[in-house]
Amino acid sequence: MDYMLCDELIEEIFQRLPPSPSSSLSVSLVSKRWLNLYRTSITSLSLRLTTHNSTIQSLSSLLSHFPSLLSLSLLLSSDPTTTTTTTTTTTIASPTTFSDHLLLLVSTFCFKLQTLRFMAGPVSLSSLNSLSSTCTQLTSLCINLSRPIFFMWVVKFPALKELSIFVCSGERVEQETEFDRENRLWGNEDFDAELGLESLCLSGIRADDWGLGWLWRSCKKLKKLQLKSCEGVGDGGSFLSFVRCLQGLEEVELRTCRSIVDGVLLKLAENCNSLNSLLVYDGGSREGLLRFISQCNCNLQKLDLRLPLDLNNDHLTAVAVNFQGLSSIRLQSCCLVTGEGLKALGIAMSSGLEELALINCDVVEREPGLLVTLGQNLKQLRKLDLSYNEMLLDKDFISMLVSCNYLIDLRLRGCKRLTNLALVSVFKNCKLLENVDIMQCCGIEAEALELFVLNSPRLRRVQVEESKLSDVARTWTSNKLIEVVA
Repeated sequence: MDYMLCDELIEEIFQRLPPSPSSSLSVSLVSKRWLNLYRTSITSLSLRLTTHNSTIQSLSSLLSHFPSLLSLSLLLSSDPTTTTTTTTTTTIASPTTFSDHLLLLVSTFCFKLQTLRFMAGPVSLSSLNSLSSTCTQLTSLCINLSRPIFFMWVVKFPALKELSIFVCSGERVEQETEFDRENRLWGNEDFDAELGLESLCLSGIRADDWGLGWLWRSCKKLKKLQLKSCEGVGDGGSFLSFVRCLQGLEEVELRTCRSIVDGVLLKLAENCNSLNSLLVYDGGSREGLLRFISQCNCNLQKLDLRLPLDLNNDHLTAVAVNFQGLSSIRLQSCCLVTGEGLKALGIAMSSGLEELALINCDVVEREPGLLVTLGQNLKQLRKLDLSYNEMLLDKDFISMLVSCNYLIDLRLRGCKRLTNLALVSVFKNCKLLENVDIMQCCGIEAEALELFVLNSPRLRRVQVEESKLSDVARTWTSNKLIEVVA
């Protein structure tokens, strides 16, 4: 009976199973053949590791059972920079050595990889060279590096499209020696290359980090740039190369980069006409942001801002004038914004705005009637996020929903004062709704959730506490293939 179906057909069936522990357990108990075929069919794996002495041996055994992996994520559960690990055969004196052992195992067993997220400690240049020689199909790579940082190894990954680098604090003696060796091998920074990178994320860069000028010059196809907790864009000679790199960008994200935000935004306004998405969190100045909004000539489609003390009505007025083509605007924790600025924005965007987020914005609670006005002006909204407005009341929310009949995505997480009436209004007014988040909504009870699930014909995903799911709601979501995220 076990061999009536061929291996290929069974693997195809396994690939269509829902990714749940119960599915994998059921399959593995049928027979050893099915267990082996199930493992062979797995193309994506995420693991959380410890720096225990058996980790390397265990990972080696585990990866050998999954020969078809295309995507792998490895994450240490403890801080790799503070742990010394000893295996049964090797004493690992530094986190770099430990992570190099792990990366070598990846190189050995996962030669089909296309995506690797390796957050198991800083890796050395030699281990990256080994990875490049075996995993030739890598298109996405996320790693940690120690200082001094070196970027010319990227050339050895010709298929790479997405690169994320998190620079660890502190410097390693062994890394400095290897850096000198690689620098002699490649020559100097004048060596030019044309990388295929389309997306680049850098975290923890300092103003004096060497080698970034080469990286900026070599990224001629870059479409997306993310900078996180960066104090600069490299040493003094790197800035001109960085400016040239901005010209073709379509998406930019700046998170906690207060010392460089104004300069980056200014150069974006002057040199980038292709930008369609901008995110700025926790950094910048009022003047710098206003200058960018007023001078930018790009057709911005998405704007996402979390600037508690730097965003005010002047910025919203400038956005209403200069970015009338916006399809999405997200504002978080914006304490200085008032209803006047948001109403002006709503009037200007009335014909095209499809996504609005006002997350933890106390203006929603301060000014009664604001949501009603926004709903009347923004009747084309498809996505609405009012998460963490703890004092939001049913009356204001329901009055807005009356005008928002085209919503497909609604997020109300942390709106503690909304009650069952709010959820009843949702299914009465939002017949197209596909995704809803009502986690941490204390006033919404199981009875209202059951009615909501039964009366939402297009619902595909709901985020809610499991304790609020009645037996009826649980059965209905299962029969209608509605994903429940608890």
